[in-house]
Amino acid sequence: MCLGIPGTIIGIEDEANCIAMVEISGVRRPVNIACVLNGESPHQCVGEWVLVHVGFAMSRIDSEEAHKTLTLLAEIGELQEELDAMESISRSPNSEDRSNEVR
Repeated sequence: MCLGIPGTIIGIEDEANCIAMVEISGVRRPVNIACVLNGESPHQCVGEWVLVHVGFAMSRIDSEEAHKTLTLLAEIGELQEELDAMESISRSPNSEDRSNEVR
């Protein structure tokens, strides 16, 4: 599965190689923005929201879409934590296997 995470371009690290500093949920990392320049200089992209996948900005998105996506990702993460917790409880050595129990 390919997942793009929204991030904001906060600065340009290496204009010649199209490397920008992007903030993703409070974490800053260098990202290649060559795919989203659309004829603009890298500095013109500062402040833009982009979808980042494996170190590359794949597309630009608007602020509203970015916030919706971040909210959904947070909800998915919370759901996954709940599922993991339920799974660990069912695998716990203290839990009894009642699958063969006659009622």
